[in-house]
Amino acid sequence: MTRLQHNMPLSLRIVLSSAACCVLLTSCGSTAEPEGIGSNSTITSEYSETESSDVVYRDNTPKCLVPEASGVTTYGDDIGMIDASNVNEGYVMVAYNGDNEKPKLQISGPKGVDYFFDLHGGYETFPLTEGSGTYSFTLYEHVGNGNYSTLLEQSVDVSIGNEFLTYLYPNQYVNFDSDTKAVALGAELTEKCVTDLDAVSNIYNFVTSTITYDYDEAENVTSDYLPDIDEILDTKKGICFDYAALMACMLRSQQIPTRLEVGYAGDVYHAWISTYIDDIGWVNGIIEFDGVDWKIMDPTLASTNGDKKIKDFVGDGSNYMTKFVY
Repeated sequence: MTRLQHNMPLSLRIVLSSAACCVLLTSCGSTAEPEGIGSNSTITSEYSETESSDVVYRDNTPKCLVPEASGVTTYGDDIGMIDASNVNEGYVMVAYNGDNEKPKLQISGPKGVDYFFDLHGGYETFPLTEGSGTYSFTLYEHVGNGNYSTLLEQSVDVSIGNEFLTYLYPNQYVNFDSDTKAVALGAELTEKCVTDLDAVSNIYNFVTSTITYDYDEAENVTSDYLPDIDEILDTKKGICFDYAALMACMLRSQQIPTRLEVGYAGDVYHAWISTYIDDIGWVNGIIEFDGVDWKIMDPTLASTNGDKKIKDFVGDGSNYMTKFVY
């Protein structure tokens, strides 16, 4: 029998208390950011549409990769099943079909970080974010008073050929498919973009200028909260987790690798994204892409603060400490 401590990062623990939630938004960490953050700003796109007939626009056709539990390599039984058929694509499928009210999944990768997830019945997709190596998958059932018994445990050797695939597929936290409204919107926003940099800029500008922080949600959110991407789009409200999931959905469906990252921005537990493109240039003079590295983008911070303050805080990323990647 195992006791899973309540202070471990189960379902991210994005918001640990009502007070923390409020601090998280109003400045995305007012205890750590430059003094004076808090003024709203409207961010406009740097991309100017060119009418020349010689312009070649990038292909904005949405491409939603579909995870599969193909049944080639499986472990478990009718109650709990691990489908490792496509782990080399950067994900694993896990299903819990029992009657336990609080089943959980633990994934431990080659870097030694333990990820914990709530299971909701049927197959769900989980990213393998520590690259190639040996992963251990453990399914637990809750037996009362915070104690869990092991239902299934399996180690699997993983060899991921394309490091970006993990961050193009949907998963439990960035959950979308071809019918998701945000996918169609992403295509609309990037309709006349020449480069991936233009596409990133247009999506970033939309999210940061359209979505507002949901203080009520921050006050009442539970530890097992998962973003509903279309609901975020419909209500135009969300917490940091929602901002990151919405932007990750639109970028991934445009074949732009995007990581949803959770950790600390200054002293505050927070969620943001990191994006990779080959292009070189700036988004709003704030984020500089060099065509080599992943770049941090913090849409929650950008939606509530002036450009210079965002640039000063985001900077080279030293104010951010990533604990988990999805």
